[in-house]
Amino acid sequence: MADVAQQAERAVVLPPPVKVALSTASVYPESTATAFEVAARLGYDGVEVMVWTDPVSQDLQALRRLSDYHQVPVLAVHAPCLLITQRVWSTDPWVKLQRARAAAEELGASTVVVHPPFRWQRQYSRDFVEGIWRMANETDVRFAVENMYPWRYRDREMLAYAPEWDVTKDDYRHYTVDLSHTATARTDAMAMVSRMGDRLGHVHLADGRGSAKDEHLVPGRGTQPCAELLEHLARTRFDGHVVIEVNTRRAMSAAEREADLAEALAFTRLHLASAARLP
Repeated sequence: MADVAQQAERAVVLPPPVKVALSTASVYPESTATAFEVAARLGYDGVEVMVWTDPVSQDLQALRRLSDYHQVPVLAVHAPCLLITQRVWSTDPWVKLQRARAAAEELGASTVVVHPPFRWQRQYSRDFVEGIWRMANETDVRFAVENMYPWRYRDREMLAYAPEWDVTKDDYRHYTVDLSHTATARTDAMAMVSRMGDRLGHVHLADGRGSAKDEHLVPGRGTQPCAELLEHLARTRFDGHVVIEVNTRRAMSAAEREADLAEALAFTRLHLASAARLP
């Protein structure tokens, strides 16, 4: 009877499972629609929609139809912050964030992922921290600001983001940590997670080897503490989502791409589960 009671006690205090989502960017150059299909087939808990040049990623009705058809919820929306998306959903960065928030609310997503501004977006960068707080106060959706990295070319380094590529130097309600970006920045990922503390609201899981390029390798294929981070999330009862955001552009076939995404999902769930058991 004592053993049964101990098992029951453990069952009560175990943290709820963390949902693991697939970024639609992980199937590039395939489409947003393909990402929903792959996520359903492999058993992901949902998707994060990267809003970019694919018209479907910008169309809420199309996204809802895909979500309903594949029974795959949209858990997060990544606002169009990339160089190639400067004209998607407006050229005004605040309008982009307003539309991302509206998309998240409409689709039932809990999080909007946003990058810090580019340095040449001077007015936007000056108002960014205060503006993100203002928008966060207007909704239940989390605005989770993502860590970035210096741009490097040969021996030169350019600070492309403002106020900071290391977003922990500024005050935000929620952060996104991206382990491919910590690799590119050559910074200590777990130290950054520690600085984020309970404001860590979202995770982009990928690996990297410290190249000047943002590699987004399958977790376990680089030098980043992917397993350590997942075990930390399970132990600390993380209440956000883990999103697989990897680069599969070099995959020679759809089968090879899916094998990589299945490996990433298995790695993630294994390390979340291994730390979720009490000692």
